[in-house]
Amino acid sequence: MSQFKSLRRRIVVAYLLFAAVASLFFAIIAAVAVEGIEVKLVDERLEEVAAWASPRQAGGLPVEMPAGLSFFHDAEIPQSLRGLPQGANEITVDGVDLHVLAGRDPAGNYVVVDHASAYEKIELVVYSMFAVGFAGFLVSSLMFGAFIGNSVVRPIMDLATAVQARRTDLPQQDSPDELGILARAFAARTTELTEVLDRERFFTGDVSHELRTPLTVISGAAEVIMAQAPGNPAIQAASERIYRAARDASDSVTVLLRLARSPEQLEATPVSMAALAADECARSQPLVGNKPLSVRYAGGADFTVTAPRELMIAAVGNLVRNACLYTLEGEVLVMLQDRSLFVEDTGPGLPPAARARVLHEAAPVGASGSSGTGLGLGLVQRICAYLGASLHYSERPGGGSVFEIRFPHI
Repeated sequence: MSQFKSLRRRIVVAYLLFAAVASLFFAIIAAVAVEGIEVKLVDERLEEVAAWASPRQAGGLPVEMPAGLSFFHDAEIPQSLRGLPQGANEITVDGVDLHVLAGRDPAGNYVVVDHASAYEKIELVVYSMFAVGFAGFLVSSLMFGAFIGNSVVRPIMDLATAVQARRTDLPQQDSPDELGILARAFAARTTELTEVLDRERFFTGDVSHELRTPLTVISGAAEVIMAQAPGNPAIQAASERIYRAARDASDSVTVLLRLARSPEQLEATPVSMAALAADECARSQPLVGNKPLSVRYAGGADFTVTAPRELMIAAVGNLVRNACLYTLEGEVLVMLQDRSLFVEDTGPGLPPAARARVLHEAAPVGASGSSGTGLGLGLVQRICAYLGASLHYSERPGGGSVFEIRFPHI
């Protein structure tokens, strides 16, 4: 099963990613703006001072600089400021940050020094404010994303919980948004499925009750015939077949009645699978008749299943009886292994339509019905689903079928 991916987490991550990308975008714009302002406020100011002071220096006029600015020409340039590349420079001298404009005029080299510029401190303040804003934006996005995630996901989880609990009064049905549409669709579908299941359960129960009386009459009549015709083998054999068929039909009716009830309404008892498999093999011996066919229980590690006993008998018995009825020669083998019961036969195998049904595949084109499986296989599938077990089918090497009822591990 794929790993659960929380919608709430994805919403929060989306908000955080948006906040990070937006903050990075504005940080780049801010850095470009700050650097541009530095050029305007510092570098161009130094160039203006140099353009004013250099001609005055060349003309022998006094050069009086504003406070915090110095102009040095040729031999007057301090040693620490010599050899700088042409243009604006940011250097540190004796622990002091300086903005220095180095240039050259016809009379020689010059430098203009800004001693009092506080722009570096301004830059630090600006970048600190952006860092605080970035962190605040991320925290706000995290909180807002969590709020939006909870607002969106909590109603969905409430709806899912109500559906899993099979509640009829689903929440959010009065909501005017898309969630209300979803809740109303769930409610309508749940009501429809409930009605279908109720109709099926009532129909199964009613039909089963109606069949009990005629089956009882048929069984009684067959017993009377068997008792009155002990010397006529043909009548005796026919009456025994009628009696067995009526008894099997009565057992199927009983199973249908059990399946029509809720699982919690049935009494579950521990059932030994070894004893049950051996009993069903013995009960199926009369079905072999004169066919060159043997039915045997091959043993295996016994295990216990806690379930309604009549359903367990019906599941195993139907598989064994089907194998006996549709296998003409060879053997029907029943064995246990790793909390699974196997019924293996040397018969013709399942027809395409029945095979597709058991394997939950699409029926082949032109295939119809379930010939070769009878009512038994359908009952086994329903019983397995009812008990939480699973029915599996595979082809036997050399021809035949292998059915497996796989019970969950405790």
